[in-house]
Amino acid sequence: MPEVKKVALRDGFGQGLLELGRRRSDVFVLAGDVAESTRAELFQKEFPERFLNMGIAEQDMVGSAVGLSLSGKVVFISSFSCFLCSRGYDQIRVSICYNNQSVKIAGTHAGITVGPDGATAQALEDIALMRALPNMTVVVPADAIEARKATIAAADWPGPIYLRFGRPPVPIITNEQDPFEIGKATIVRQGRDVVLVACGVLVAEALAAAQALVADGVESYVINMHTVKPLDEATLLTAARTAGAVVTAEEHQINGGLGSAVAQVLARNFPCPMEMVAVSDVFGESGEPEDLKEKYGLTWKHIRDKALDLIHAPKLRC
Repeated sequence: MPEVKKVALRDGFGQGLLELGRRRSDVFVLAGDVAESTRAELFQKEFPERFLNMGIAEQDMVGSAVGLSLSGKVVFISSFSCFLCSRGYDQIRVSICYNNQSVKIAGTHAGITVGPDGATAQALEDIALMRALPNMTVVVPADAIEARKATIAAADWPGPIYLRFGRPPVPIITNEQDPFEIGKATIVRQGRDVVLVACGVLVAEALAAAQALVADGVESYVINMHTVKPLDEATLLTAARTAGAVVTAEEHQINGGLGSAVAQVLARNFPCPMEMVAVSDVFGESGEPEDLKEKYGLTWKHIRDKALDLIHAPKLRC
């Protein structure tokens, strides 16, 4: 991939919180004892009276957030995805989603690119857990600019929302002028032969795959599906009907994430050849982020190869 500026998604989250705090006095932020790591500390330093460190007590943080929300506050809760989505799941399910409370859940350090922290800290099931919950919206930004926009947009979003951010710096592939709307995918490249649908850090990999496929005479759509739920079915189906083949790419387990969401839409509306780039139902391990992406098949080369497999395979009948 060509050299581009890299910034961590969580830095965009922190900047978004800071902007919201300056604009709105009703924004409160709760953190699970990791404010420095999640970048919630930016808000904490400027607005300490609207920040609460809940300690290593994710369930209590969720319950407290619901109380603040019922009091008319716009509440963001933040911690590592692996802790927030697993230990706090019962409270997220019942206190937030069952009651349809407008709490904004920010899970950082998601995916296998957490790296050296290893399998127990690599949230690879969080998208599946969150998208299975009624009333929950799931957003997986592609870069730090989009992470900031998503954070700001979440404040006005009615109902619960899960924002997923990674740990390491990733390429900046959007710009400040690009529109961002929750629930509306972005077509970042037009094509005719195959559709590459990605979210999060794999959007950059999908773009690199599309560029590499040009050498094979393949022109690819690239869709930044930053909102996994509700999925932008119209944009997906328009592209799929044009190209007739779809590859999804995500830094998540193959079960229950973006690939599953896309497959559900295609199965109901336009069955077509499809492949998925994701972690293949295994736990991760400790290692450097780029090495782990290579080992677990999450690079542009893997996306390119899946696309070529589809294009060269015999056409399937619906």
